[in-house]
Amino acid sequence: MRPAVEAVLRLDATLAEVVAVTTEPMIGTIRLAWWREALEKLDREAAPAEPRLAALAEHVLPRGVTGAMLARIEDGYAALLEPAIDLDRVGRGGAALFEAVAPLLGHDDPYLGKAGALAMLGRVRGLVPDDVAPAARALMRELGGHRFARPLRPLTLLARLAARDFLRRTPEPEATPGRAFAMLSHRLSGIVAGAN
Repeated sequence: MRPAVEAVLRLDATLAEVVAVTTEPMIGTIRLAWWREALEKLDREAAPAEPRLAALAEHVLPRGVTGAMLARIEDGYAALLEPAIDLDRVGRGGAALFEAVAPLLGHDDPYLGKAGALAMLGRVRGLVPDDVAPAARALMRELGGHRFARPLRPLTLLARLAARDFLRRTPEPEATPGRAFAMLSHRLSGIVAGAN
């Protein structure tokens, strides 16, 4: 399972890097489109000689995740290169990431997409001109009190940390006691955001 999850997370990191290093949005859009098309082709053709695509074909596709499912992650990043950023699209990219990893963990949950959207909004907070906090708080209300199953908690932990960050006035550095406690409490409870 680990090589499969790592392959999906490596893909996500690659797409994030495309956006991070892009100075010309059109060039970034073209690069992201190449990845989207290459991922979709994995459902019909052998993987090209690209290590990240080969790893997805070898470890992820045999476990029921399709190239089309992986390609949906790209749209969330593509939205970040638009002149007017659509936060719903950004969130759907995060949802697609979580929904692609869930089959690898052997579990699913109807709230998983919302957790993925929240985690993605947490990642782009401060990187986009729009205030993402209202959208994040709406997702937190929808997730309020929901418990994720134990197999999903290593993934939904990212949403728990994003929720914690959105409740704070100032950013919190990594590896603080508060973050460690949030991680431990999520591991035990499976709750991303408290019930309102």
